[in-house]
Amino acid sequence: MRKALRAGVDLRGYMHWSLVDNFEWAEGFWPKFGLVEIDPETFDRKIRKSGYHYRDLINQER
Repeated sequence: MRKALRAGVDLRGYMHWSLVDNFEWAEGFWPKFGLVEIDPETFDRKIRKSGYHYRDLINQER
């Protein structure tokens, strides 16, 4: 995103597909693409590296 902004792209926002892993009707609890991992048996939550990266990106752009 920074590269696009430096190149003059009119970037007004970004939306990540899913905050947490979710249930896909065709695939079940796969693929894993949330910023936060959820254990489907215990429902424990764990922030992924991508979640921390997204947090850092937001904090840098404020």
